[in-house]
Amino acid sequence: QVQLVESGGGLVQPGGSLRLSCAASGFTFSSYWMYWVRQAPGKGPEWVSRINTGAGSTYYADSVKGRFTISRDNAKNTLYLQMNSLKSEDTAVYYCARGQSYWGQGTQVTVSS
Repeated sequence: QVQLVESGGGLVQPGGSLRLSCAASGFTFSSYWMYWVRQAPGKGPEWVSRINTGAGSTYYADSVKGRFTISRDNAKNTLYLQMNSLKSEDTAVYYCARGQSYWGQGTQVTVSS
């Protein structure tokens, strides 16, 4: 079965950095576009970033463009999100997703001084 397990979240000060990881299993990771989605308290999901199968094409929401970098290691079945220059408004639960149907359990990112 499809499993997506995120890690790397935590508490960070504004301006700091975090690197999220998502370990994928139960499917051929290299064959699927992958996504990072976040949900802040009281808000709907925001599709933050997307990467194609070969990592040659990426997409970022305007809210994170220039600060976040998505990447993947198909040999390790792992998706990453490098987050720099973090702001308080980046506080959310971050989910790794394989399209609309499969999401991980999420990892909490809190940006606060």
